[in-house]
Amino acid sequence: MNKCDPIDIGFDGHVHTYLCNHAKGTMEEYVVAAISRGLHTLCFLEHLEVGITYHQRSWLNEEDFAVYFREGTRLKKAYEGQLTILLGVEAGYNPEQQTPFLNLLKAYPWDRIGLSLHFYRIGKKHFNLLSRQPDSLALLIEHDPALIMDAYFDSLLEAILIMERCDVVCHLDACLRHAQERRLSEKNYIQINTILDTMQQKQIALEINTSGFTLRKAPFPEATILNRAMQRGLLLVAGSDAHAPQQVGRHFDQVNDYLQLASKLSM
Repeated sequence: MNKCDPIDIGFDGHVHTYLCNHAKGTMEEYVVAAISRGLHTLCFLEHLEVGITYHQRSWLNEEDFAVYFREGTRLKKAYEGQLTILLGVEAGYNPEQQTPFLNLLKAYPWDRIGLSLHFYRIGKKHFNLLSRQPDSLALLIEHDPALIMDAYFDSLLEAILIMERCDVVCHLDACLRHAQERRLSEKNYIQINTILDTMQQKQIALEINTSGFTLRKAPFPEATILNRAMQRGLLLVAGSDAHAPQQVGRHFDQVNDYLQLASKLSM
């Protein structure tokens, strides 16, 4: 059995705001929600993307990040002693834009850098792997789900290897978010093992993204992956992926029980 130490559910390491164009609520509303839920630390992890062609911008631009840091700095001072507030980034990796991606990460004083991958290019357009839009899902399924999933994990590994700093990998198996009929292949699990090994070497944490409890009654990633992460002694951290203030800390009361179950799996 793997050792399963309880993780800190007083720290929500992944929340968004209206600035990303697909969430609701001001930064201060998320802060107030965190305090009301008894959290001691809240990390904003707003979206950054480079070179993505998509019909709706779901990430922050330069002007947005100026607002983000200005308001975040104000809130850090205003709520000092009540809540520790971190200003981080959910850095979406685009394998066709390595240098601009790395340069943009160096341009801001992040408290935390999370890695994710949301978009996959088909032809001249990018499609959001994590979107529930029917037209997007239909095109991705028609293209070849296995090919997409292979590329998803290869790209995550590539990003981990080239990034000078990566603090946490977000929702590792989220390519399954809105297509739950898909299953990870044997090749995917081999890819995941390599990702986890590399994270162990670089001391990168793995996020337990609790939005999954709403979508599939299990977090991202699922128990098998968490078991393998625990075997390697990876640091596990909770993130609600809140897109509205009332979602801050959602399902955190289920996290440690789920980890106990994951630790007992026979591999």
